[in-house]
Amino acid sequence: MTRTRTTCPYCGVGCGVEARVEGGALIAVAGDEAHPANRGRLCVKGAALAESQHHQPLATQAAIDGRATSWRSAVHEAARRFGKVIAQDGPDAVAFYLSGQLLTEDYYVANKLMKGFIGSGNVDTNSRLCMASAVAAHKRAFGEDVVPVSYDDLEAAELIVLVGSNTAWAHPVIYQRIAAARAARGTKVVVIDPRRTATCDIADLHLPLRPGSDVALFNYLLTWLHDQGHTDQGFVTAHTQGAENTLHSARADVAKAAEHTGLSEATLEAFCELFAARRRTVTLFSQGVNQSDQGTDKANAIINCHLLTGRIGIAGAGPFSMTGQPNAMGGREVGGLATQLAAHMDFGAADRDRVQRFWQAPAVAYGPGLKAVDLFDAMAAGTIKAVWIMGTNPAVSLPDSGRIAQALERCATVIVSDCAIDTDTARYADVFLPALGWGEKDGTVTNSERVISRQRALRPATGTAQADWATICEFARALGFRRGFNFESPAEIFREHAALSAFENDGDRQFDLGPLAALSDDEYDALPPTRWPLNGPAFPEQRYSTASGRAQLVPVTQQPLASEAADTFILNSGRLRDQWHTMTRTGHTPRLFAHTGRPSIAL
Repeated sequence: MTRTRTTCPYCGVGCGVEARVEGGALIAVAGDEAHPANRGRLCVKGAALAESQHHQPLATQAAIDGRATSWRSAVHEAARRFGKVIAQDGPDAVAFYLSGQLLTEDYYVANKLMKGFIGSGNVDTNSRLCMASAVAAHKRAFGEDVVPVSYDDLEAAELIVLVGSNTAWAHPVIYQRIAAARAARGTKVVVIDPRRTATCDIADLHLPLRPGSDVALFNYLLTWLHDQGHTDQGFVTAHTQGAENTLHSARADVAKAAEHTGLSEATLEAFCELFAARRRTVTLFSQGVNQSDQGTDKANAIINCHLLTGRIGIAGAGPFSMTGQPNAMGGREVGGLATQLAAHMDFGAADRDRVQRFWQAPAVAYGPGLKAVDLFDAMAAGTIKAVWIMGTNPAVSLPDSGRIAQALERCATVIVSDCAIDTDTARYADVFLPALGWGEKDGTVTNSERVISRQRALRPATGTAQADWATICEFARALGFRRGFNFESPAEIFREHAALSAFENDGDRQFDLGPLAALSDDEYDALPPTRWPLNGPAFPEQRYSTASGRAQLVPVTQQPLASEAADTFILNSGRLRDQWHTMTRTGHTPRLFAHTGRPSIAL
């Protein structure tokens, strides 16, 4: 029996797993006590990984138009069809739709191929649905997409505010850490959620606000803190900009805060007093904030409160965006969103030139590509004629599934690569490519607290399935881009990714993995969990990645919900505790239905 340290493939907590393999089969898993994310803890999904592996039907065979073929033939046919579209309609007629299930090395080569060699910005990811709002808010406030806290801050906090997060179900190990801190240190917990969820079991205060009214709530908190003398004027003067305008904008919401939120004045006052009395405050927010047409403003309303009171850059304090998937952060690092280039760079002239010179690329995209929903709208309209969907199931996970089905039907060429043999999306594939799944893949992921961890192979590949990075590189070479895609290992890709992050950086970007660019293959294989920045905390000496070096308070105001009307039910989605996303990997495991046997609606 062998024991291998790897990383759980589910949520953004990024738990370390010790996997036990015997005779080529995964027989048991346990939490890795040495991993900083979970320190030996696992949730029920992580604990059932061995069973899930046994029950999940894996993809083993490539196919073209429903007929089985070799992997190489399928890759070259996919490239032929993509190349034909590019030749006839230009690079913006094709797109990649990626996934937080991909490893960073997979993400890197996909982004490099589309944005640097094909020459289009049309690379987006299912992480768009859960993290793009937080990314935009971080960039507005800090100048860079950096989460300025770690899980250790949860143990150091005096107050933890959970906003739009059923942490007990969505990030169970984080919930366990919060509950343990509360029991040991008396940490106060506030839950802000329209529903009373399982997370409220440890709450000292629950604010059942009206759905979508988070901006009004945090604007009320901001102005209350200022009026009651809780502004950290020294911090605001030395390290921020925009406080006066932000306070003026927020004040417009104060008179209507109770009306907007549906909360009593007494409840609002109790929340404000709790926040004011505890300097070491972490505000953890997740999909209830991000998955909204006002998601970015909600996140900035939260960040504003931390900046006004100096609750950032000290142990136990800061705004904390929790990612949904195991590598949503890694995808952001390499530019997996349509609005980014690579290595926390954008589409400005200087960044484009820098990336083009580093990659020696022929055709770096001139600007952002289509975002996830827009991308599928363009497929339905016929302007995107070829798409490659990697490791995700948008036929179920994207909003308005009927429209997504139409888009997939109308798109001339749909390529799907997945480890699952039969997904709702794979049924639309003109070319299907079997991909390695967890336990077969080898590479890195980055969790919500900026910790890079290794995901290691535990067993040989199933059938003809290949690593996503290897498939992308073969596809690139078939398109004629041989230079730049002759990688032979994930370690080689990681070294290039790390080198790009340091290229002409000079401290301008917090994301800098430069020292890791010299890792040998053996050092990469043994890489322990590693948080960036590598040389210390994020934003040392409170210098931010903005032009002025100061954090920005951003004026935001409460807006009506897009669907708000007098005769409209407001529906909030949730998840089954023990299932994962569209259930293609967990839905075959009987144990994971023990908690809830069927979906339900709560009125």
